[in-house]
Amino acid sequence: MITVGIVGPESTGKTTLAKGLAEHFNTLWVPEYAREFLSDLDRPYEKKDLVAIAKGQLESERHYRKKAKDILFLDTDLFVIKIWSEFKYGECDPWILQQLGMNKASVYLLTHFDMPYEPDPLRENPSQRPELFDLYEKALKEAGVLYAVIQGNKHKRMDTAIQKINSII
Repeated sequence: MITVGIVGPESTGKTTLAKGLAEHFNTLWVPEYAREFLSDLDRPYEKKDLVAIAKGQLESERHYRKKAKDILFLDTDLFVIKIWSEFKYGECDPWILQQLGMNKASVYLLTHFDMPYEPDPLRENPSQRPELFDLYEKALKEAGVLYAVIQGNKHKRMDTAIQKINSII
């Protein structure tokens, strides 16, 4: 099964892209588990919560993988948790790094920050999207994974993503 990890700074269209691609390819997409976790949390999250979020994300991926066809879209993956942890706390839990090493997607779509920021109670850094984008791109390059930058309006993003995916399937 081909997995497509959609990563990037907050409010850069990851969910919209995941939904649209899943519809286009007639398959499923895995929602971002952190949204569910944080919405149910009755306190501010802490560094230790990132491991629970990572475990929940992996469990969600396993669940959807059983139901998907030949391709599965991930609205975020452990790269997002890694980058966020390092950005916010200066380090990432070794378990998350180990799991990331064993659970990389087949290809990554890195969403650019060239779209308007949409406020959301779970989002924290509207002005740091360029810096975060650079951190994502650096991490993807260092990991040696196949990736494409997705930018432009909604239609341009979909076209670019579809072309990239079609080139590997």
